[in-house]
Amino acid sequence: MSTPVAVLIGSPGAGKTTVGRALAERLGVALLDTDTEIEARAGKPVGDIFVEDGEPAFRALEREVVAAALASWEGVVALGGGAVLDPATAADLAHHHVVYLQVEFADAAKRVGLDTPRPLLAGNPRTRLRRLLEERLPVYEGLARATVPTSGYHPEEVVDAIVEGLPQHHRGGTR
Repeated sequence: MSTPVAVLIGSPGAGKTTVGRALAERLGVALLDTDTEIEARAGKPVGDIFVEDGEPAFRALEREVVAAALASWEGVVALGGGAVLDPATAADLAHHHVVYLQVEFADAAKRVGLDTPRPLLAGNPRTRLRRLLEERLPVYEGLARATVPTSGYHPEEVVDAIVEGLPQHHRGGTR
């Protein structure tokens, strides 16, 4: 059975997609960004799924996409920030090389652009983002085999740190 080389988790703005793309390129594998896959399956942006179908519908679709990726994807997987909150997903992640991309609040706020529509940040985006970071921190830390800070680092430096922590058989590229 094939499994991902690395699974990236972290809050919105941690750099999962950017670092995931660079890591996949470095390792000679493909990136699967679960939010992008969800949008492809639903035929609409994540924000629209939340608004039109509700968060429970989004989370159910997210669970399907994540389960499929963890079971068969051979490259790098970048999970949406809240995917780890699903107990089945958390259990599945125990069998993978999970990397928590840690970001400071100020950097996360800059990167997500608090003026962009993000359903979970509706209302007061700064307060909601801070609360999300605080609520999810123990979950991220508990699931991670490695924690790599992204604040103040170039994506390539983050990739260097991730590659250094990968099991030896994954460092050279293809399986």
